[in-house]
Amino acid sequence: MISTPRTNTSDNHSLTEDGIDSASFHSTISRVCVLCLLLPIPIFAIIGNVFIMAAFALFQCLRTPTNAFIVSLAVADFLVAVLVMPFSLVRSVDRWHFGLCFCQAHLFLDMTFCTTSIFNLTCVALDRYIAVCDPLHYPVRMSFRRVGAMLLLCWVLPLVFSALCVSLGMYTQSARTVVTNSTLLETQTCLATFQLPYAFATSAISFFIPLGFMLFAYGKILKAAQRQARWIHAIDHHTGQLQMNQTSMRTDPSRQVQAHVERCSLKKKEWRAVKTLGLIMGVILFCWLPFFCVNIIHPLKGYSLSPLLLEASMWLGYANSSLNPFLYGLFNKNYGHVFAAMFDWGTLGRQLRAGLDSSTFGRQAHTVVTLETISG
Repeated sequence: MISTPRTNTSDNHSLTEDGIDSASFHSTISRVCVLCLLLPIPIFAIIGNVFIMAAFALFQCLRTPTNAFIVSLAVADFLVAVLVMPFSLVRSVDRWHFGLCFCQAHLFLDMTFCTTSIFNLTCVALDRYIAVCDPLHYPVRMSFRRVGAMLLLCWVLPLVFSALCVSLGMYTQSARTVVTNSTLLETQTCLATFQLPYAFATSAISFFIPLGFMLFAYGKILKAAQRQARWIHAIDHHTGQLQMNQTSMRTDPSRQVQAHVERCSLKKKEWRAVKTLGLIMGVILFCWLPFFCVNIIHPLKGYSLSPLLLEASMWLGYANSSLNPFLYGLFNKNYGHVFAAMFDWGTLGRQLRAGLDSSTFGRQAHTVVTLETISG
């Protein structure tokens, strides 16, 4: 008699349980890694933007047109970090737990505040463009009334635009995320996708048109700053030549050394201006260009792009909200002085705290942008 082999069901069940436990363990590890990677973005966004808003509120000397746009930018980025990022973090680490209605509200807030942030970046570029390229008309063109009107548009236009997107059904969802019953509700990812015409419209209005203006404005600023630097150098050189002719010191080596040092200093300022403007545009492109490119490509590919790619591009955009306070606040000399005073950093902090509200510092804070202020 040939005995047939018997299947050990208990062993198979144990192996199955081990496999489930191992998969669950690896899934938990991956979620912890994603959480550790993404959590610093909202934390830094909240801390940095709170500092910007607190400095603007505490020190009257910072209440200038340029700083009004910066604090408006900080408010928009702060709202992204507080009202949008936490729910997106839960979605990215696990899945969407908050239902379809709140998903629409979340997408509405996301689109509104992110677009407002980009519009404020455009206003900062416009402010600096007028300050450098047309400084004589700057007080008239950037009066507090006009600045207030621009800030109102920066907030109202994205609000209206986002409301139309939601109310007219511009948001669509792929077959994997369509909610038809309570079972599929648990697998909903709540990722923003658009029909093709609206994908082009939202990307153009929210990013590509403002980006084109920022590139134009900062390019003009750089050329004007370099031209200003050449004028200053020419005037200083001409003045120095006149002084040497009057005192018969053409061969004075100390004068030649001083002229060389001045030229080197001017070159350094030009290079710092190039690096500052390049850093500003580089961060904007790095953070937002992938998302808006994916936003257009996704419907072109039949909504077949990986959710991981959609999440990664979205979080790159969120990262811009945590970097803006450092680019537009901490790199600003006036804000640097204010932060030193707020934290009472030694003798410098005490001196600055005593003199922040003085007329001298107030006048410096209200001067227009030059090569020195661009280069930081």
